[in-house]
Amino acid sequence: MTKNLQIDVDERGYYGRFGGAYIPEMLHPNIEQLKNTYREMTADPDFKKEFDALLKDYVGRPSPLYFAKRLSEHYGTNIYLKREDLNHTGAHKINNTIGQILVAQRLGKKRIIAETGAGQHGVATATVCALVGLQCIVYMGEVDIARQAPNVARMRMLGAEVRPALSGSKTLKDATNEAIRDWINNPEDTHYIIGSVVGPHPYPDMVARFQSVISEEMKWQLQEKLGRDYPDAIVACVGGGSNAAGAFYHYLNDERVRLVAVEAAGLGVDSGESAATSVLGTEGIIHGSRTLLMQTEDGQVIEPYSISAGLDYPGIGPLHAFLIDSKRAEAISVTDEDALAAALFTARTEGIIPALETAHAFSALDQMEYGPDDVIVVCLSGRGDKDLAAFTTYLNGLAG
Repeated sequence: MTKNLQIDVDERGYYGRFGGAYIPEMLHPNIEQLKNTYREMTADPDFKKEFDALLKDYVGRPSPLYFAKRLSEHYGTNIYLKREDLNHTGAHKINNTIGQILVAQRLGKKRIIAETGAGQHGVATATVCALVGLQCIVYMGEVDIARQAPNVARMRMLGAEVRPALSGSKTLKDATNEAIRDWINNPEDTHYIIGSVVGPHPYPDMVARFQSVISEEMKWQLQEKLGRDYPDAIVACVGGGSNAAGAFYHYLNDERVRLVAVEAAGLGVDSGESAATSVLGTEGIIHGSRTLLMQTEDGQVIEPYSISAGLDYPGIGPLHAFLIDSKRAEAISVTDEDALAAALFTARTEGIIPALETAHAFSALDQMEYGPDDVIVVCLSGRGDKDLAAFTTYLNGLAG
């Protein structure tokens, strides 16, 4: 680990050499407006009061920090779960969409667009648009629309229009491409609520700040339970990486805490069907920022694969690229099969069905080393209702 590493985004939106804003000219006014106002806006006492009130009374925060007794006994250590699955809408995504809808209102925007993979960000965006009465359009890959049907139904119930992305692998990357095209065509009245710590500056920093409520609560919850405000390790799944950014945020510069980012290995890191960006990726530009991404030698994006729609992305956010490149964070890759097994084990050990994304984080415990006195926090980023079709197929396979 690099000693005395102070981690923060600079004024140009970079974490080290990762980040920045690589955008079409048409979006320059929107990005500049956001960049020049977001920190001042979100620091305003009235904004903070409204944001905090909605998190408390609408989302249901603080989310519990739960001691997983039977998992702890199995692994021979102390495992706590940060229960983001208990938030309204069933995942961490609502933290960010609450913040961004307040930003959009203050910018005078009347139309909201978003991208989604697993559908949780789409549901969270549709939720806050219904809450404040703004038009909502969610772009989602055609493949993901099929495999995350419950969330598609929820978005439509909430009044959102779900538009399929029909290009490429028809998953998260392609939905993001379509959302950016929409924004280019409608720059004046539209705000793009990006769902992860990806995209051009200031999005990675802004989303991380809204999600930092996760680690902010974690500090006082650990102090209350254990008499210390830090764990020995934090484990979180990473596609773009917003739940991990939120769980890591208040510990980025605390080197007592291991930061473990868990990626999707799909059918295997070297199978050609993977989304293990930290292993397979090289430095490049995707969706407006310089980061690590899976690409060919001539810079063409390699299609990712994961059974988990939320991790099925060829890059990672620039903060995570920096954390992994600087060795402040360690990356672990987990296959589809191991994630499914971890989801089943967690369900039958703790009575909690995790999202397939989160199941990757649980599986990483099998690859980690720790002692009996260690405290490990797993960010339980979402619940598994949306993945029951995949789990049913898996269970039928075991039975057959």
